[in-house]
Amino acid sequence: MSKAWKHFCTITRHKNLVLVGCFKVGLYRQGLLHDLSKYSPTEFLVGCKYYQGFMSPNNAERKDKGYSSAWLHHKGRNKHHMEYWIDYDVAGDNKEHSGMTGMKMPIRYVVEMFIDRVSASKNYQKAKYTDESALSYFQNGRRNYIIHEDTEALLCYLLTMLAKRGEKETFTFVKNEVLKGRIPYEKEELERRTKAL
Repeated sequence: MSKAWKHFCTITRHKNLVLVGCFKVGLYRQGLLHDLSKYSPTEFLVGCKYYQGFMSPNNAERKDKGYSSAWLHHKGRNKHHMEYWIDYDVAGDNKEHSGMTGMKMPIRYVVEMFIDRVSASKNYQKAKYTDESALSYFQNGRRNYIIHEDTEALLCYLLTMLAKRGEKETFTFVKNEVLKGRIPYEKEELERRTKAL
C-alpha cells in the first residue's frame, strides 16, 4: 500500500474520530471542518513524503529539514491549536510588547483541542490507547508549551477528568457544563477542581 494512501487513511481516521467527539459535545460545525487543511497540497504532499504511521509526519519533516512547512501552514489555519493563539504580550499602560505569549483561547476551541488530543492518541496508539494516554502525552510536553495559563488549566482539567472518570462522563460534562459556561475559566479554580478529581 502506498504512503499516500496510508497517510490519507490516517488523517481521515483522525478527522472522523474528532468529528464523532465534537458531535458528542454539540460542536457540529467544528467537527465537520476539523483539520480540512491537511488535505491541501501544502500539508498533504508533505504528509505523504514523511509518512510514518506511528507518529505525525511533521516530526519526520522537522528532523529532515529543521522545521515543518506542513505544521507552519496547519497551525496558522486551525484555531484548535494553542500555537494559533501565540501573539505579542502587551504589558502595562505604555502598550509595548514584552515578548511572545499564549492568548486565552475561546472555550469551544479548547474543547476541540481536547478532543483532537484524545483522537490523536487513539489514532496512533490503537489497541494500546487508554483514557490516560492523552494526559500522559500532554504532561510529557507541557514544559515546552507557550499557552495561556487559564487555557492550560482547562485542558489539564479535562484530560485529568478523562483519565480518572472516563470518556462518557467527561464528554457529558463538557457538553452540559464547560460549553455552557458553568465552570470558571480561571487557572486557580480549575487547578483546585483538578486536584479534587
